[in-house]
Amino acid sequence: MASLKFVSSVWQSFRASSGLEPRLLDTLRISAARPGTVNFELDIQKHHTNRLGTVHGGTIAAMVDLGGSLAVASRGLNATGVSTDLNVTYMNPGGNVGDTLRVEVTCDKFGKTMAYTSIKFVNGKGMLVARGSHTKYVAIAWKDKDKKVEEMKDEASQTADA
Repeated sequence: MASLKFVSSVWQSFRASSGLEPRLLDTLRISAARPGTVNFELDIQKHHTNRLGTVHGGTIAAMVDLGGSLAVASRGLNATGVSTDLNVTYMNPGGNVGDTLRVEVTCDKFGKTMAYTSIKFVNGKGMLVARGSHTKYVAIAWKDKDKKVEEMKDEASQTADA
């Protein structure tokens, strides 16, 4: 439960201080978080779509970027580093206005300098829409006083014991 609260607070920080996320990803909701994994949903609105009426690839790319940051946050870093690489593979239409896009992002490797994340997108029909990866340089983020890395390690070990 500490992961969800912490990741939600990082998301609120993005919403308060970023120019892009609060405008583009305004309907994004974090539905679950545990150390290393975050689930979220986006209710698709017109400004998320392309001229064909389906989710725009740029919207998905923005969610890969944000998702990687939230996965890093789920490991306890409030300052989530800077992007060094971002990749998206598009496979199926993501949905139309009124649909919900479901997303799961995982922090696959979390080190002192780099974090590697992977993300998958599923549409309302249960089809895999896209998958992505996001690499972040996190060395400076470790110096942030608001990190909760030890607390997330404790939560991960409690979850593993259950």
